[in-house]
Order: sequence, then structure tokens, then C-alpha cells
Amino acid sequence: MNLPNKITILRVCMIPFFLIFMLIPSIPYNQYIAAVIFVIAALSDAVDGHIARKHNLITNFGKFMDPLADKLLVSAALICFVELRLIPAWIIIIIISREFIISGFRLVASDNGVVIAASYWGKFKTVAQMIMSVLLIVNFDGILFNTAEQILIYASLILTIVSLIDYLWKNRKVLNEGSK
Repeated sequence: MNLPNKITILRVCMIPFFLIFMLIPSIPYNQYIAAVIFVIAALSDAVDGHIARKHNLITNFGKFMDPLADKLLVSAALICFVELRLIPAWIIIIIISREFIISGFRLVASDNGVVIAASYWGKFKTVAQMIMSVLLIVNFDGILFNTAEQILIYASLILTIVSLIDYLWKNRKVLNEGSK
């Protein structure tokens, strides 16, 4: 197993530790430890991708597991936010549903020999979600932080919807070919 794949597996293995620190408030400094774990896991995605591309270590396992690891990490954080009453469930349902739709869409495209690259809207969505997640994990109190959190929650929601529409519109031919 190559290094990028080991980093991807490490990211998946970090999720239970993230959950423990996120959901057990009796652990001292739990939210800060959870934030550090989340940031390291999120940054490991860029690291494994960079190493894989730079050293031509791209594998089928990596193509499958890397996006799955990202979705697991982000979904775990989002579900924690519902549990902790930081974000309404309906927002999280929309965000996670988008991930399922895009994953299914990419599977149909792949079956038709089409590779769908990430769009700028998807990248903006991811950045907004990551910053939002870190702020919600540490959950600082104060009007500035609370306002920033609310702006990022709704920015993430809007970017989720816009990126979904963008993916579907730009690649609508894939759906037409997949229905034949």
C-alpha cells in the first residue's frame, strides 16, 4: 500500500477520535482537541492528493477511498452539529443529500467513461464547510464568532445548492446518456 493510501486510511481512522472529543464534553479541552483532529484530517486530504499526483501513485483504491474518507469526515462533523444543536437538521440533510447525489452522478458518468472534475463552486463549498466546521467545533462565544458561524452556515448551504446545480447542468448529457 502506497503512502497516499495510508494517509487516506489514517484520515478514516481519525474520525472515531474526532467523534469522541466532539461529543464527550467532560473531556478537558475536548472541542480544541476535536478541532485539531479535524484540521489535521482535512489537511491530510490535500497532502495525500499532492503526493499521489506528484509521484504518480494514483490507484483505484485511492480514487474510491479518498472522496469517501472526505465525505465520512465532513458528514461526521455535520451530524455532530445537529446533535449539539448548532445547525438545524434540515440544512445538514440538504448538504449530505448533495454529496450522495454527486457521488451517484459521478458513478453514472464513470460507467459512461466520463470523468467529472471538481468545479470551482464545489471547491468554494468545501472551503466554506471546512471553515464553518472549525468555527462550530471550537464554538467560541461572542457576537463576532456567532455572526461568522451563521454566515458560514448559510454560505455553505447556498454553495451546496449552487454547486449541485452547476454539476448537474454542466454534465446533463451524462444523465441523458445514462438513461438510454
